Amino acid sequence: MAMEDRGPELAAVCWTFVTTAFVATALRCYVRTRIVKRFGLDDWTMLAALVSFIIFIACTLCGIHYGTGRHFWDLEEQDIEMALKFWWHCYYWYCVTIILSKVSIAAFLLRIAVSRVGRAIIYIVAIATVVSGVVFFFVNIFQCRPVSFYWNQHQPGTCLDNDVIIGITYAYSSFSVVCDFTLTLLPIGFIFTLHMDTRSKIALIPIMAMGSSAAVVIRFFYIHDFNNPDFLYATLDIAIWSIAECGLAIIAGCLATLRPLFRIVGQKFGLAIPGPTILNRGAMFSLPTIKNEDVEDNRTANGSNLDSNTTGERASMWLPQDQEQDQEQDQPDKSREELTVGH
Repeated sequence: MAMEDRGPELAAVCWTFVTTAFVATALRCYVRTRIVKRFGLDDWTMLAALVSFIIFIACTLCGIHYGTGRHFWDLEEQDIEMALKFWWHCYYWYCVTIILSKVSIAAFLLRIAVSRVGRAIIYIVAIATVVSGVVFFFVNIFQCRPVSFYWNQHQPGTCLDNDVIIGITYAYSSFSVVCDFTLTLLPIGFIFTLHMDTRSKIALIPIMAMGSSAAVVIRFFYIHDFNNPDFLYATLDIAIWSIAECGLAIIAGCLATLRPLFRIVGQKFGLAIPGPTILNRGAMFSLPTIKNEDVEDNRTANGSNLDSNTTGERASMWLPQDQEQDQEQDQPDKSREELTVGH
């Protein structure tokens, strides 16, 4: 009878998400360094998340080589130990990747959030994500004493009961879903307050809504497999959706920063992509506070469109920012101007 092996299935998921995440992050770095020319904390943390994700994928692929996705009875004992050892390393890099990617997304949202309530919510969610991720990290990394007892049980040692690990995983996943939905709903709410046409607003929603929440929810249905004695085969779906969670967090976080690139590409092909860019200075969703007496002066000095509310407490000043290449600066093209929020 042919040996049942789900390893290639997991490998395909690994290569799909790591390739897409790499391309998305590379494009983000290009936009931030060459177009916007501002590389911030959110960009550095997302770059670190990508490096961690690549190591996570490498550990997963090594585990597949030794037996992840196959039944225990089809493997040699030394291969089982090596596969379990790489699974343990996957715990480590999964936690690091998730923490870094969520911190990056929160830092990005802090660029565009204006209200104190919105910023306070983002800070609370970011801190809660880091704290819960660190707790989950230490519980899983040190669930056995000594640590090596996790993969080599031919020595004295003990591990936490699987029911404890399952309970903690359920709790962490539930908390993660709440945090993810919060970070998703906040920017969607911002979008509908923008001075943009309806088509542009609708186009932004899928980008902001695409996150790792769906992967976490689907993984709920497989967490009980931690109790399955045929561990390397039974837990493959947990591995698949954990990789999807990390990959989607990185991809969604990067896509939200690529609008300046989409505008340039659209103009090259004669496609109009209206609306301001997402990550220019004075980011897309922010509405800076302007004193009443400054509104008229700014309108005259900058020739900008100012929108103030009836109380005169807040207005947004949209300033044109030329996105021409250096060699084209002598012949400005108004069709290439980006609208950004001025400070």
